[in-house]
Amino acid sequence: MSSDKTSTTTAPDYRGTVFLPQTDFPMRAGLPAREPEWLERWEKIGIYDRLREKAATGSRSPFTLHDGPPYANGHLHIGHALNKTIKDMIVRSHQMMGRDARYVPGWDCHGLPIEWKIEEQYRKKGLDKDAVDIVDFRQECRKFAEGWVDIQREEFKRLGITGNWDDPYLTMNFHAEAVIAEEFMKFLMNGTLYQGSKPVMWSPVEKTALAEAEVEYHDHTSHTIWVRFKVRRGGNAEMPTEDAAEYDDADQALLADQLHDATVVIWTTTPWTIPQNRAVSFNPKISYGLYRVDALAEGSTATEGETLLLADALAEAVMDQAKVAEHSRLRDVSSWELEGLTLAHPYAGIEGAQGEWDYDVPMLPGDHVTDEAGTGFVHTAPSHGDDDYQLGLKFGLQMTYNVEPDGSYRKDLPIFGGEAIIAQDGKDGPANVSNIKQLAWAGALLAKGKLKHSYPHSWRSKAPLIYRNTAQWFAAIDKPIEDGMDSYGDTIRARALSSIEKLVKFTPEKGRNRLHSMIEGRPDWVLSRQRAWGVPLTCFVKTGAKPTDPDFLLRNAEVNARITAAFETSGADVWYQTGFKEKVLDGLVNPDAYTQVFDVLDVWFDSGSTHAFVLRDRADGTEDGIADVYMEGTDQHRGWFQSSLLQACTTKGRAPYRNVVTHGFTLDEKGMKMSKSLGNTIVPEEIVKQYGADILRLWVAQTDYTADQRIGSEILKGVADSYRRLRNTLRFMLGNLHDYDPQEQVAPRDMPELERWILHRLSELDVEVREGYAQYDFQGVFQTLFTFCTVELSAFYFDIRKDALYCDPVTSTRRRAARTVLDLIFHRLTTWFAPILVFTMEDVWLARYPGEDSSVHLQDMPETPADWHNTAMAEKWEGIRRGRRVVTAALEVQRSAKEIGASLEAAPIVHVEDEDLAHAMRSVAFADQCIVSSISVTTDPAPNEAFRLPEQPGIAVVFERAEGEKCQRCWKILPDVGSHKHPATCKRCNDALG
Repeated sequence: MSSDKTSTTTAPDYRGTVFLPQTDFPMRAGLPAREPEWLERWEKIGIYDRLREKAATGSRSPFTLHDGPPYANGHLHIGHALNKTIKDMIVRSHQMMGRDARYVPGWDCHGLPIEWKIEEQYRKKGLDKDAVDIVDFRQECRKFAEGWVDIQREEFKRLGITGNWDDPYLTMNFHAEAVIAEEFMKFLMNGTLYQGSKPVMWSPVEKTALAEAEVEYHDHTSHTIWVRFKVRRGGNAEMPTEDAAEYDDADQALLADQLHDATVVIWTTTPWTIPQNRAVSFNPKISYGLYRVDALAEGSTATEGETLLLADALAEAVMDQAKVAEHSRLRDVSSWELEGLTLAHPYAGIEGAQGEWDYDVPMLPGDHVTDEAGTGFVHTAPSHGDDDYQLGLKFGLQMTYNVEPDGSYRKDLPIFGGEAIIAQDGKDGPANVSNIKQLAWAGALLAKGKLKHSYPHSWRSKAPLIYRNTAQWFAAIDKPIEDGMDSYGDTIRARALSSIEKLVKFTPEKGRNRLHSMIEGRPDWVLSRQRAWGVPLTCFVKTGAKPTDPDFLLRNAEVNARITAAFETSGADVWYQTGFKEKVLDGLVNPDAYTQVFDVLDVWFDSGSTHAFVLRDRADGTEDGIADVYMEGTDQHRGWFQSSLLQACTTKGRAPYRNVVTHGFTLDEKGMKMSKSLGNTIVPEEIVKQYGADILRLWVAQTDYTADQRIGSEILKGVADSYRRLRNTLRFMLGNLHDYDPQEQVAPRDMPELERWILHRLSELDVEVREGYAQYDFQGVFQTLFTFCTVELSAFYFDIRKDALYCDPVTSTRRRAARTVLDLIFHRLTTWFAPILVFTMEDVWLARYPGEDSSVHLQDMPETPADWHNTAMAEKWEGIRRGRRVVTAALEVQRSAKEIGASLEAAPIVHVEDEDLAHAMRSVAFADQCIVSSISVTTDPAPNEAFRLPEQPGIAVVFERAEGEKCQRCWKILPDVGSHKHPATCKRCNDALG
């Protein structure tokens, strides 16, 4: 039996002799208040510049993450914080792994959103934008962008983002504008630039074409109409021989008469496009029939006895919509019959039409027609839809120009002239209803309704969009380019697809297929916008010439050089100055023979060109103008990733990046998209004020950024709890490294096995961490390190070694070895965690190395000796740890039963079936591992009452109390306590007291 005869009143007080942890590192981080101090410190010592200087004198290979520019308009949202933090982790981790990791932040400064803000200011003042000098207007846009660049720069820096903040790139800098124009003129010179007329996504509110990346989809309620097209003529197509054998001439005539009396029914959700109809499409693979209306329900606009041509799969639904009570299917209608029909426009011959619609409407075959919805026939307006346009090209349909830039019909269009499709407030104009009424009056409206569906809207004005035919400038992505850069193909599309397949690694891998499919199926690139704030399309067209004429575009290298030089000196504003055309054409061509183009480039062309004026031209760019990484959200597969790819493939012959990394979108805690109207938005500034930037950064590291992520108050509380646990681990380390002298070091060969096992784990972690960072897997890196800190260090190694660290003599090998290992762990954890927790690791580092120029961010991750790795020992210690789990579980049962208060009161007997495992336990200080005063390991069979864990077979524990007295210094209960010089101590503590 154990006893504790030394009373607390008479026992010597040895508390002052125990080497308890000492550190000023606070338990509470106080990040919101302290982080700005570290930012100021980093600014003062110029960490980013010092790292560049360090690289210049060494042999570090460059690593460049090229920044996809955020838009200089408004405060940062949580998506910005996620994006920039991931980028920062990439840059910092590669820097600390021995690379020269460069990061030049940039901003997109041109384009509609900024122009729209200035226009809003004008509208509030009652001013007309078009009455303001364009250069003055552009200057206001420039000032607006400059202001937001400064604001966003400080907000990004507050998140701990490192980079060349003193010299970022801006797409509106003069050199950038000169290079953008220069890159555009390469399209001009290599023949891929052309002017064409085709339907593009158009914003009537903003009066400009939009790129796909500027479009978002929202629910919208549209009018739906079922419209009759009367057959004007039939029988133009010859009956196939196999059918003709079944019908004589009279029968064939009857079939033709049946169709001549019928109407073809179309369905559309855009009644306003009816005036632009030029054909009706059908699919030869669909089954069609001729149907007769036999009886009507109340309110029907059908006519008894009329015959309708419909797809068989949709006939019932159409009849229901038209309120037809009874109907009959008369016969099949073959595709050859349909192709032979000529229809009349619904507005043909109506009063007031002035003959506008008195033309033939052909029936044309098209694979895009389905029988999944509608009628099986598609109203075709080639000026207002891509499928319609492609069909029009194939069959030579006439384009129409009925819709003005503001979304209204041309004023001289009969009946509907001047009516708006989309009003300037973004609401529906009268055009849809006017067409529905006119169709009803003309007897062409079979049925009508409304449909709520996903519909394209402008991401800026939030107003609905339309497809509108307009003259635009395009890059032909399938036209062969003779520029000698055909290693990956001779067209833009071929080069882009080849780059995706052969040159670029994608994280996650599914990004490859996503981008590949988008490039594979995309149309020509629309380069032009009808706006004022941007880089103009620096080209001239021959006055009076047609776009198809070979000399339509002026292609002159010297003219191009003059434009570039002027932009370098004065920026793109010079394009709008009076006399500029004459100046750049003087002495080369007759200025009067050419017209200057004033459209501006799509802003995606601006950002797509950044590889040229950032990667290629800057001293901190890359030798080959190619970035190691482009990293943005998944939406940029149709945005920056794609525009950069298309632009570079045209001017460089290949992709401008080697890696493409993508992240998902940020949702609220319930998985809902964040929206101001829902009140569920989370602003980074609020998180920083409440928790600190490191908590926000830790949230990023803990989430799988490749998918959509959730964030909210409860999630952030969980992140903060993880942070506190990690901070406690670091604080324990600092406390036990107080006054550590490198002279204390113990060589690995002289260390106890437990320390050598820790070194082995560090060698494994070194590989995992480096591989994780190299693969941009921050979640994997953090979880690996967090588990190591909380499970293997705090709950295992620290728990075991507290006794040695606190109570062993300062000269003992065991204590010195533990401190040596703590020092080695310290240097690794601080640098491994530094890319994630930039502020906290600086705090930890400065707690040991408080020098004026000291910073963890000037360090590299330490190299780990290969001989630390010891697989055999690791396997042995896995068995020892399994045994320990059974012992600690057995002791917990005794503690819960109040048989013991502390584990040191126990001296358990461990029964182990496996001889090798028993030997392994005896070969180490197993009592220390289990934090008991003594322990016995035996291979004798365990009694039935022994404690067992089902998940750890072959190990059983019998509880016994420790024999002896309690050492008043280390609290172990040992037989020798009281037999030494110092009262109430064990031999180890007696020796420590000297």
